[in-house]
Amino acid sequence: MEMPNVPLGQWPIKTIIKKRRYIEVTKKFWIGHGAALLWLLFSIIVSVPWLNDLGALIGKPLAFILIAGIGYIPGYINMFIAVSLLFDRQPQFKTTNPTDPVTIIIACRNEEKSIGHTLRYIKGQDYQGLIRVIVVDNASIDKTAETAQKAGEDLGIDIQVLFEEKPGKYNALNKALEHVNTEYAVTLDADTLLHKSAIRYLVSRIKSAPREVCAVAGAVLVRNSRENLLTRLQEWDYFLGIASIKRMQGLYQGTLVAQGAYSLYRAEALREAGGWPDAIGEDIVLTWKFLNSEKKVFFEPLAVAFTEVPVTLKHLLRQRSRWARGMIEALKLFKPWQQPVKYVKYLTGINLIMPYLDLVYTFCWMPGLILAFFGKYWIVGPATLFVVPLALLQNYILYSYQRNVFRKLDLRIRRNRLGFVLYVLLYQMLMSPMSVIGYCQEILMLRRKWK
Repeated sequence: MEMPNVPLGQWPIKTIIKKRRYIEVTKKFWIGHGAALLWLLFSIIVSVPWLNDLGALIGKPLAFILIAGIGYIPGYINMFIAVSLLFDRQPQFKTTNPTDPVTIIIACRNEEKSIGHTLRYIKGQDYQGLIRVIVVDNASIDKTAETAQKAGEDLGIDIQVLFEEKPGKYNALNKALEHVNTEYAVTLDADTLLHKSAIRYLVSRIKSAPREVCAVAGAVLVRNSRENLLTRLQEWDYFLGIASIKRMQGLYQGTLVAQGAYSLYRAEALREAGGWPDAIGEDIVLTWKFLNSEKKVFFEPLAVAFTEVPVTLKHLLRQRSRWARGMIEALKLFKPWQQPVKYVKYLTGINLIMPYLDLVYTFCWMPGLILAFFGKYWIVGPATLFVVPLALLQNYILYSYQRNVFRKLDLRIRRNRLGFVLYVLLYQMLMSPMSVIGYCQEILMLRRKWK
């Protein structure tokens, strides 16, 4: 995705609201499940020959378990997401020009090269309220603090630089929380650049939401997609994959991660929760704690920020395994069946079966794909292709929506056809093994790393 050279002047609001017949969230939820169930029944029927062939080799019970992980369950989930996206309509803003004071928290570790650039984009916000910035230097060995202080003063930003010697992002964030005196706090990574209207849309969404909404996750996209083929793949993951999941979760009022890279919180809710927890996935665990206390978390697709993504497999592995560990941490603390809201029970329940799906994909589907090249269609065969149309449908629905979002924000979608094809066909071959590594790290309680 292309970031424009954002001018410092006021941008016009181009909010287009179309009158549509209102459908209750509960009805959308069950319609989605109904369509997913029909697809599941169809999948089981057409897979009978596949089930028989594989069952003759390893037994039908085990064959059913493998095929369920490869086709039945992913197909059910994809159909539910696709139908949910068709029904999704963002609630109308009650205000688009709020003026409430906001504090932006930037937890840093060795970010001397990027912090000044990040602060310049904060200065360029079209938000009419006061923006305070708290930069927390978390045991950096470079000149992060000095660079942040000088850049903030040169830009005329209301900035405060703090020091936190205890390693761990949660320590840095909690240090900043002690100094927040505004109703709203935004967390922002030091390598993440805000779109001109990012803060305005975040605050507009929470001001337009019910009081029980305690956080709003922003839309995070890729800013370094031209770096190499790996970043091109991630561009589509953020633009379509992650965004589709967040939109679906937001529809059911249970966005499962208000990501630390860019989200807004009610400061009061943060303090009630005891701040960020001691976890490798501190943002995941915090969000689930909110949901477990019957609070709601929304997602705002118009509140866009652009972040640096890993450019090497090593760093991508470290990031995605960390995300997987964070999910397991949250599941240990907050069981899906104990969630008070039925939608959140289902959404967190999907995460409960993700390790199973990733294990089957890594140790069965990928070897099965190799066997298929030699004419052995025991595990991967023609029937597995039925999942592809669903994935394409889901991506097309979201692409159409995202295109309209970009038009409203005066952004344009970069043509990245090769990245898209590889994203649809191959990306999961990277993600599942990386997630499995993360699960193993958490089971073995290996040392945690922030980056």
